[in-house]
Amino acid sequence: METATSEMLQVERDAELAILTLNRPGQRNALSLELMNRLIDALERLSGDPDIGVVILRATGPAFCAGHDLGEMVGLELDGYREVFATCTGIMTAIHELPQPVIASVHAIATAAGCQLVAACDLAVASSHAKFATPGVKIGLFCSTPMVEVSRAVGRKRALEMLLTGAPIDAQTAADWGLVNRVVEPAELAESTHALARQIAGASPLTVRTGKRAYYEQIDLDLSGAYTHCQEVMSRNAAAQDAQEGMCAFLEKRQPVWHGR
Repeated sequence: METATSEMLQVERDAELAILTLNRPGQRNALSLELMNRLIDALERLSGDPDIGVVILRATGPAFCAGHDLGEMVGLELDGYREVFATCTGIMTAIHELPQPVIASVHAIATAAGCQLVAACDLAVASSHAKFATPGVKIGLFCSTPMVEVSRAVGRKRALEMLLTGAPIDAQTAADWGLVNRVVEPAELAESTHALARQIAGASPLTVRTGKRAYYEQIDLDLSGAYTHCQEVMSRNAAAQDAQEGMCAFLEKRQPVWHGR
């Protein structure tokens, strides 16, 4: 495993996995402008790395992420707030546009923009100790940008309950609502997340990247438009070398050899 460590963000490479660790435990991993920009830069670098199949996002300390760094938020001019929320949106957009799937590994509470971060990831594994909340309403700052991701993950009524009350939900409720994929015991979190990541990374990288992109392209289309789009995506995928290799390997009862094209 190769590791590059900064004060705020740790970037590790473990074979075909990249692991990004939020590392501001004393600030509950609050998303300062510097941390957000480092995350965006790291994701941009990983997007062009053909050797990375899956990205894991995790954190150190007592919280997964407490949202925006309120210490930086008081007293800004309007353009300052626009910069903060535009930068945060840049993280979420980078996650969606990253060719590789991103898995959140959530060991503790994720609130506000931290909850948004979990919702933006393609998949999420949570410790049974984790909690999730969008509590901005309690401090006079409605979680409007977290609402974008959370409402798409859990649906209208459940999102509005979280947003209007600010009350946290536990990990099992988050799984029942679709905010996370699975809940495991704290001691099992790292291995469970890595096992899921390796399962995905074992597939053709071309196919996984094609599938992730197509998912987000079709999800907001009407039924006819979605089928029209995905017919073309699947046709091009079927003509690719990896799909031909995979079909032949299946018929020949052997393991495929992926070439990424």
